[in-house]
Amino acid sequence: MSKTIALAFVAALSAGAASADSYLPFTAAHQDRDSVIELDTVRADSNGVVEIYSYHAGEIGDLLGTEAVSDGANANVRVGLGHTPVTDVIALLKVDGQVVDTQEIELR
Repeated sequence: MSKTIALAFVAALSAGAASADSYLPFTAAHQDRDSVIELDTVRADSNGVVEIYSYHAGEIGDLLGTEAVSDGANANVRVGLGHTPVTDVIALLKVDGQVVDTQEIELR
């Protein structure tokens, strides 16, 4: 293995490890249709943001709402949407401008 390939491999592993502790709760996968999305505990390696988008047929649509999160565990994160969405939604957790986790949320 060449030195360049080995360094690229280590860099790729390090990038994955850096965001391994940033995640959205799986428990948010099903929620009642409302103008607020509630996420139990969002964990972030650094300050970041949760963005909620409309989501239909595998396609991400319009941005509906955002909520800042701090480094560490953020309990009971509530993202106001301004109105009740007509489609399901998807939550994106961004840290340092990069998407580190996503969670599709089926609205009932």
